[in-house]
Amino acid sequence: MVAKVEWSAALDERLRALRQAGFGWTLVAEELRLGRYTVIERGRRIGARRPRRAAGDADAEARDRTAWPPGHPVTWGVLTEGTVLAGQAYPYPVFL
Repeated sequence: MVAKVEWSAALDERLRALRQAGFGWTLVAEELRLGRYTVIERGRRIGARRPRRAAGDADAEARDRTAWPPGHPVTWGVLTEGTVLAGQAYPYPVFL
């Protein structure tokens, strides 16, 4: 038989604080020494959420930007990084 968790105001506050600090559910569960799904369910009931990223984050891109063409250095670099193709030019002609 599984023991039922007795949630207290202090435990709820700790769960909220960990989520606000950016912890994922697995890390919160480990920190509280409870089951992951137990923590997820309680967190959803009390509204414990991770903070949203700000709209002006440096790594965020504009949602309305046009797509990069095939072989663009940024996308090709991401695809080939750490492979035998790293540093090689895109092998096909780019059609625009």
